[in-house]
Amino acid sequence: MKLYDFPKAPNPRRVNIFVAEKGLDIERVTIDLSTREQLKPEYRSKNPACDVPMLELEDGTCISQIRGITHYLEATYPDTPLLGGTPAEKGLVEMWEHLAFMDGLLAVAEVFRNTAKGFVDRAVVGPYNYPQSAELAERGRSRIVNFYKEFDQQLANNEYVAGQSYSMADITTLVVCDFAKWIKSSIPEDCKHLQAWYNKVSQRPAVAANP
Repeated sequence: MKLYDFPKAPNPRRVNIFVAEKGLDIERVTIDLSTREQLKPEYRSKNPACDVPMLELEDGTCISQIRGITHYLEATYPDTPLLGGTPAEKGLVEMWEHLAFMDGLLAVAEVFRNTAKGFVDRAVVGPYNYPQSAELAERGRSRIVNFYKEFDQQLANNEYVAGQSYSMADITTLVVCDFAKWIKSSIPEDCKHLQAWYNKVSQRPAVAANP
């Protein structure tokens, strides 16, 4: 297998932490987003979505999108489950991971991609060019504040985001908190449960190995 990667970006980091938690050794191929290598014909022929990460299997099958990659790896390497064990756990992990992505990661991305100079015509990930929007950036800042509050409440009664076991929901939530620093946002002082959880999961070896 080959994992097409750009470690500095938040989405590849989610998969890199997942892979490290699994203890897997997968060959990496760097796709340089700073030079827009993801838009070049060679990569685009493998992944028309023009994003990273992407997992290429030994038979040439290419799987992009985080959920596609992680579900494949979880099914292939079930030891150290990160998508839940029981049916209920699987549902909760999927639920909270999706909420972290929708309400957290996309909120930060709305701010970052609609304000950073390097994304003047690249406000949306993918093969098409879209202009930046100040309104979307402003909305993103409001959304990330609500994300902090909602996840602080969830962690008031749970050791981890989706319950009592570390999972992909924790990985995505951690990446959101770190990605938010790119827009000069951080966990509010009154979100003590979220901060305590963040301090704990940040010390995991798989996270430290993928800063």
